[in-house]
Amino acid sequence: MTDLTNRCALVTGATGGMGKAITFRLAQAGANVVATDVSDAGVDELLASTVDAPGAVSFVRADVADSAEIAAVVATAVDSHGRLDCAVNAAGIEFEMAPIVDCTEEDFDHIMSVNVRGVFLSMKHELKAMIAAGNGGAIVNIASSNSFRPQHDQPAYTASKHAVLGLTRSGAMDYARDDIRVNAICPGAIDTPMLRNAMERRGREADDTARRLGKMGRFGTAEEIAETALWLCSDSSSFTTGHWIAVDGGMLAT
Repeated sequence: MTDLTNRCALVTGATGGMGKAITFRLAQAGANVVATDVSDAGVDELLASTVDAPGAVSFVRADVADSAEIAAVVATAVDSHGRLDCAVNAAGIEFEMAPIVDCTEEDFDHIMSVNVRGVFLSMKHELKAMIAAGNGGAIVNIASSNSFRPQHDQPAYTASKHAVLGLTRSGAMDYARDDIRVNAICPGAIDTPMLRNAMERRGREADDTARRLGKMGRFGTAEEIAETALWLCSDSSSFTTGHWIAVDGGMLAT
């Protein structure tokens, strides 16, 4: 029931660690994936990794914080494949190293623009396309373990990931009767370039970070997030909406 053959999927943040793994996994399951990111960097690697997948992958550059640009990506997906069946909103940023009193307004606005406005606009245009097609659909937002358990010196990022859960639940309530499911994934410490960069900025060792942020003593992988995204996009989760799934090695268990 995780077969997505002939379905159309959209993935934002598609050249990042999680976004790339999600794009690959959806294409491997047969979906035709329209991938988007704010930069063309990494696109050749993304397309090369999916060239032998059953589903086709195409790329359209866009800034998720720009309504016209993300609307154009959704329109491309519909024009190319007839409809939009599922979407994974994985675009997000994190670069903070200061508590609230030292968080600049510029940094706060930048993080909220991508992590909250970007998810809002992506959902807005994805939902419009799904409603117009009348075939239902599934939307998956990438939140964070920070949605429940903040880390030090990440006030804007933490606030943004709380907001992602709010948008997820609101969308689930409003569009359940349209057979559109909206869920979220809350990753813990996942071994991606974003996590590695954060550890480097803070001078932290990988083994210590893995022990501190999870109960399993290791980092999660982007592929483990991708498997969860596939399940939420597929018919296997057909009665699941308005929920968040922690993929965090037990971080939120206590």
